[in-house]
Amino acid sequence: MNVMAVLLNGIAQLEYDRERLLPDHQRAYLDRMDAKMDDGILIGEETISNPDIEQRARFAAGNLVHALNTADEAMAAAMCSYLAIRLPELKQVRIEELQGSDGQVSIEFVYDQEYRKQVAVDFNPLH
Repeated sequence: MNVMAVLLNGIAQLEYDRERLLPDHQRAYLDRMDAKMDDGILIGEETISNPDIEQRARFAAGNLVHALNTADEAMAAAMCSYLAIRLPELKQVRIEELQGSDGQVSIEFVYDQEYRKQVAVDFNPLH
């Protein structure tokens, strides 16, 4: 299975299947993102000029969190695609909302644990 998944508080939000080819216009969008990041990015309060791939991934993941929180599906899909394509060994992005932190999250990149699709369980109470 060549799927990268984004989980929020343990629940899958997005799945990216690397077996499906990304359309040319979407690939071009990711290339333009990289070109803009060449000029520098802001992570937290730190400006990073000429960011490496890990810093770019953190930046994209932060934008992914924002997109999920604002229901911006197009941006969430773009950030998910960026992470899956630029980090081909990445299996999962785990986002956890920190309790009592006023919207802060922790983001973990998982490279060594395959994502397994979640299965909904239908509970029917016995009468």
